[in-house]
Amino acid sequence: MAEESTKKQQLQERFYALTPEEVMQKMDTDGDGISNEEAKKRLSEYGPNELDEGKKKSMLQKFFEQFKDLMILVLLVAAVISAVVSHEVVDAIIILAVVIINAVMGVIQEAKAEEAIEALRDMSTPDANVMRNGHVAKVKSTELVPGDLVLLEAGDVVPADLRLIDASSLKIEEAALTGESVPVEKELAVLNDGDIGIGDRINMAFSNSNVTYGRGKGIVVGTGMNTEVGKIAGMLAEADETETPLKTNLNHLGKFLTAAIIVIAIVMFFFGTVINGRDWSEMLLTSISLAVAAIPEGLPAIVTIILALGTQVMAKRNAMIRKLPAVETLGSTDIICSDKTGTLTMNQMTVEKLYTNDRQYPSSQHIPDGNMALKIMNYANDTKVSENGELIGDPTETALVAFGNDQGFNVSEKIKEQPRVAELPFDSDRKLMSTIHQEADGRYLVAVKGAPDVLLGRCNQIQIFDEVKTLTNEEEQKVLTNNKDMAKQALRVLGMAFKYVDAIPEEMESEIIENDLIFAGLVGMIDPERAEAAEAVRMAKEAGIRPIMITGDHRDTAEAIAGRLGIIKPGDDSAVLTGAELNQMSDEEFAKKVHDYSVYARVSPEHKVRIVKAWQTEGKVVAMTGDGVNDAPSLKQADIGIGMGITGTEVSKGASDMVLADDNFATIVVAVEEGRKVFSNIQKAVQYLMAANLGEVLTLFIATMLNWDTLLPIHLLWINLVTDTFPAIALGMEPAEKDLMSHKPRGRNSNLFSGGVMSSIVYQGILEAGTVLFVYWSAIQWPVHATYTEIHADALTMAFATLGLMQLFHAFNVKSIHQSLFKVGPFKNKTFNWAILLSFFLMMVIIIVPGLNDIFKVAHLDWYQWGIVVGASFAIIPIVEIVKFFQRKLGAQ
Repeated sequence: MAEESTKKQQLQERFYALTPEEVMQKMDTDGDGISNEEAKKRLSEYGPNELDEGKKKSMLQKFFEQFKDLMILVLLVAAVISAVVSHEVVDAIIILAVVIINAVMGVIQEAKAEEAIEALRDMSTPDANVMRNGHVAKVKSTELVPGDLVLLEAGDVVPADLRLIDASSLKIEEAALTGESVPVEKELAVLNDGDIGIGDRINMAFSNSNVTYGRGKGIVVGTGMNTEVGKIAGMLAEADETETPLKTNLNHLGKFLTAAIIVIAIVMFFFGTVINGRDWSEMLLTSISLAVAAIPEGLPAIVTIILALGTQVMAKRNAMIRKLPAVETLGSTDIICSDKTGTLTMNQMTVEKLYTNDRQYPSSQHIPDGNMALKIMNYANDTKVSENGELIGDPTETALVAFGNDQGFNVSEKIKEQPRVAELPFDSDRKLMSTIHQEADGRYLVAVKGAPDVLLGRCNQIQIFDEVKTLTNEEEQKVLTNNKDMAKQALRVLGMAFKYVDAIPEEMESEIIENDLIFAGLVGMIDPERAEAAEAVRMAKEAGIRPIMITGDHRDTAEAIAGRLGIIKPGDDSAVLTGAELNQMSDEEFAKKVHDYSVYARVSPEHKVRIVKAWQTEGKVVAMTGDGVNDAPSLKQADIGIGMGITGTEVSKGASDMVLADDNFATIVVAVEEGRKVFSNIQKAVQYLMAANLGEVLTLFIATMLNWDTLLPIHLLWINLVTDTFPAIALGMEPAEKDLMSHKPRGRNSNLFSGGVMSSIVYQGILEAGTVLFVYWSAIQWPVHATYTEIHADALTMAFATLGLMQLFHAFNVKSIHQSLFKVGPFKNKTFNWAILLSFFLMMVIIIVPGLNDIFKVAHLDWYQWGIVVGASFAIIPIVEIVKFFQRKLGAQ
């Protein structure tokens, strides 16, 4: 218990609010680090610096868990009854095969879901530079302990959570944790502002972030599961497995079928034994056979196949599905919570505006040759250019060089003519960087870039085109006004200035080098929105889906990008909420106000999960996009997590239900359309199967009440096998109906029977049963043969053929629930056409081919009898068309 208490204290301590000396005292260490003996002791106390693997389920456990669904349990009961009571062994084998196949596929999907935690564990760095016994030593990151003194330099991956005690121009890229695309400039100042978000803890370095610039030292204050990444891993393991709408729908269907089957069996048994006085054992078998016939045993397999077909279509459109139910869940999405960086934006700093020569130039406009602002932003720059032309360095500086290249300024060639001979590196205290370059005439150019307000205070002149003049108050106000204007647009602004000196200063000090400067201009940069993102946002809104931006970036930046994308009205800061403001709200208060906000800034992983849960509490189906480690818990919590395939971490991909191969937000809208189509097609399959089964049940039920022998068990089995399976699967490949994306999301409360499906199933099932019974009755009333045996054989065969063919004709009806068959196109789906022909052939072959008809106990029919069968079967098309016509007149969609 004491060990657990110590670990919890390690996690909860606000080290950013302590001085370096206080941290050293708490962690019992000093500037020489701890000894190897002490490290071993602490390793035993705190455990290795790695993430917990968590409890794993065996494959057998995963397999048996697949049988918890009610629909599966109903099928298992049906299989047992079929084999033991009704002696229908073939039927039982088919049902069991369907159940086992579904269970195996479920196990495979669950195994993939565990990749999230595995990816987190694999992110640890192999080595770290640590002070041990007063000397620098390379230590495996898993052996780091609280109190270790870690040395950092550019290119390192931070091995644990550190409180920095030294930082020299230190910049750390934390996008995977915070969502910010710009590396954070680290400082040592104590932060006493209360509960501060990760993105604002500038005196901390976090495990698995990347050092991009400078060097520093830090004391380990968190290892393993007590790091910020560890907290995310814990949240990921504890996140609720949200039940998908499809799973909910199938469970509801299972409950409905169970109730219906019990009622049917009881009524049949009661009516036969009490009313008609038939033998109870005979009626028990009849009732059970009828109940088993009511179960669409192929439905789970057909749903799985339709979902699998949907994944293939989505894959071709750059949406890779990891979990089958995600296909359908997409179609019911109400809310898309999207990370900003890399999802809605390019995750690449880009120059957008340049203020020089007393005017603003958009980045697309050509800057006059010889412009000093353009020259300085490229000279006072540490970006390296690889052999293949790739820019390597700080994202802000690479953006400046990229802009120079676009303007025809080749810094690699220019620097050969004016080489760097001295420099004053960037320092977070003075917020400036300077380089000195030798001119052809023997003079030296001092190029300075940095924070505009600081830089302007070092200038006494300004250059406008080729004229250098005194920096008056009026000119200074113009610069400040343009700086403010760019900042309002959420641009990151840097200033450029220069001067010429006759010799390199003997003392490289800021007071000597960075004074008496000539102001050259301002450059405004931003991580710009993707070109297609605004259109995708518009399409989502048109489809009734609300886009929500969630980012670790600053409020102003988030608001500006959201305004440009159309997520909010430009300048509408009332729709923006920060993580700090969210912390002040209880879950109940936030749930009441969640509709007010479309943008969340400076958020932590915990906030993202709260946002998703708040919308889910409102009954909304929530999709969450993300690419960083910080997104993983919310990706798992959401109804559908959407990871990024290019920029995404393995952690975010592992926690996702779907991965975008092109990292394109617009692909989500495409996937939503496909998801809606998949659900619509599943509804069609359900309508087709349930109407067919209802027709069969009513036929047997009424015939039993009338003491008619209309259909044998083998007839029902063959019809279910032949006419149910192939057409139902083919219906899953129907093209999307027009205006599919103009309707509002159906939401979490909709089900497979909504939208007129249930009423259609009822009247169409009754129609099928009535038609079959009429054909059977007419064959008895107006027989072709003389003997009772022949008459009964003809009537039985005609009833069997009518039921089978009518279901095939009815498959055309369910191409649309309410639209006319002739509007949606009866023969557009080639797979469907072939499925109908195959089912028709299999139906006909057992009646026509000698020998097979004896096995199935059916007789040959003459042309007169076939005419009645085909006419009665086809009648379902015009009758349903008439009903649909009146439904549309009454307002059905």
